[in-house]
Amino acid sequence: MTQPNPTGLDAYKPAQIAELVESAGVAKAHLSVSQTLTLAILAGIFIGFGGAAYTMVMTGVDPGFGPARFLGGVVFSLGLILVVVGGAELFTGNALMTIAAVDRKISMQALLRNWGLVYLGNLIGAVALALAFAVTGLLDGPMGTTATTIADAKAGLSAAQAFARGILCNALVCLAVWLSFAARSVMGKVLAVLWPISGFVLLGLEHSIANMYLLPQGVLSGAEVGWVLACRNLFWVTLGNIAGGAGGVALAYRFAYLRKVAS
Repeated sequence: MTQPNPTGLDAYKPAQIAELVESAGVAKAHLSVSQTLTLAILAGIFIGFGGAAYTMVMTGVDPGFGPARFLGGVVFSLGLILVVVGGAELFTGNALMTIAAVDRKISMQALLRNWGLVYLGNLIGAVALALAFAVTGLLDGPMGTTATTIADAKAGLSAAQAFARGILCNALVCLAVWLSFAARSVMGKVLAVLWPISGFVLLGLEHSIANMYLLPQGVLSGAEVGWVLACRNLFWVTLGNIAGGAGGVALAYRFAYLRKVAS
């Protein structure tokens, strides 16, 4: 019988994580439409709160200054911590469901159904939170100026830049989710999420669901970003997020740990 580790530092091994992630993908695919949408809306709100906190932290500082950006990343981690610990459906993290689809534990139709519903729910939640912050009046002051700067910078990215940053971003996000499965405690999950997410924010990478909040927040603050530019950014970042999460992290770990089991 395995004895508990009194330090609390024990974790699931990578091969066990792969099995847990695959099982989670199957469970996600079997959620009802109402459950999926509800949890997806919550995730959009959670990531939006992380985006709002990041905006406030970056207010009054040089956004290109490394330590300030790192602090912004630490604060932004709030969003994924709420998703992972509180329980919600996040499009970028659900890229890991590709493992279950490749192993035919769920159909491709079920995978795309989940992604579509979750993406829609994330969008609803993120935009709703941006509208709520506009009503608070917080975006009328310095926070609004920062929000405008953030939105302008995102809208100014080329398609290649947005796509590449999306790939790298969701590699780190999916690694954060992957590491959270290793943890056996809430604190372990929090620490597992904190560093990869802080890293992607520090590096200036692009997260589609965060942008669903940050772009509307900027527009509502007065940024001269048309909806065409906003949708263009989301399109390329979303494709990059899929490539980095599903085509990168998910398939790499599936090949490493589940290929023999599946064959």
